Amino acid sequence: MSAPSPTTIVFYDGVCGLCNRLNRFLLRRDHDARIRFAALQSPIARQLLAAHGLDPADLDTVYVMADWTTAAERVLSRSKAVLHALGQLGGPWRALAMAGRLVPRPLADIAYRAVARNRYRIFGRFDVCQVPPPGWRERFLDQ
Repeated sequence: MSAPSPTTIVFYDGVCGLCNRLNRFLLRRDHDARIRFAALQSPIARQLLAAHGLDPADLDTVYVMADWTTAAERVLSRSKAVLHALGQLGGPWRALAMAGRLVPRPLADIAYRAVARNRYRIFGRFDVCQVPPPGWRERFLDQ
């Protein structure tokens, strides 16, 4: 049986140390290659998010396009986006994402915003968007 086709895109701040760590975390555990990535600063992110009425200039928000290229395609943000991406990994990560969904979204987003406000100070900031290692480059839509 072949691996499922990619159905999720993670749109992230390309210069954020935390966002880049999240990408590496997902890449290492996404054995079925279901998730693709694009920096919010890229033309593809602007195009795809604009189609959903969103402005990728808000670099404090991780967006996830769920069910990409299907009739159910939708964009999730903040805590809901992270939990969806985590759920795509399957196994214990899916169970953890399901448990995370029990936290009321307003509370989860308050925590998300607190981390987002301080992410550069805590996790660092790059001068330019990071180039993924060769083995993962095909998973990035903005390459």
